[in-house]
Amino acid sequence: MHRGLELFNRAPAATARGHLLTCCAAHQWAGRLTTHRPYPDLDSALAAADEASYDLAPTDLVEALAAEQPHGPHPLGVPPAALTALRAAHAAYESRFGHVFVIALDGYRPDEHLDQTLAGLRGRLGNAPEEERVIAADELRRVARARLAQLLARLGEPAAEKAEKSREFPDSGPTDSPYVPV
Repeated sequence: MHRGLELFNRAPAATARGHLLTCCAAHQWAGRLTTHRPYPDLDSALAAADEASYDLAPTDLVEALAAEQPHGPHPLGVPPAALTALRAAHAAYESRFGHVFVIALDGYRPDEHLDQTLAGLRGRLGNAPEEERVIAADELRRVARARLAQLLARLGEPAAEKAEKSREFPDSGPTDSPYVPV
């Protein structure tokens, strides 16, 4: 079994839920994934995350999007004009739809992220609010899935496993490296 998944499956519910909320801030989503543990394998956990994302109610989506931080690619050497265009496009999107722009950039090289983000922002600004809600929900699902995979990978790393065990089982002694969730 995947080491990170094994630790996640064994973690107290509050700990598991806290980890999941760093992937997607919808409490319903995190609660559902926590309740349905243990997962037999990584694919099952990721499929459950997808299913829970598809079932988000509009209020859950609002909750999750409200917790997202405006961010985007900021590679070194990007011309100031490009960063200004990115900030302006983000501001226009937030003004139109009332939440930050979410886009999953998996499958793109890091040097393509800026162009993909700008193209996504410009293309989606013309959407009707209901159409954009559906697209934003799917992008959030993809982002949450990627974050969950990263979280489980980090939990499976030896230092993270030691820190997590220390948190789960206080009698196992303190750890010198604090665990930082994604």
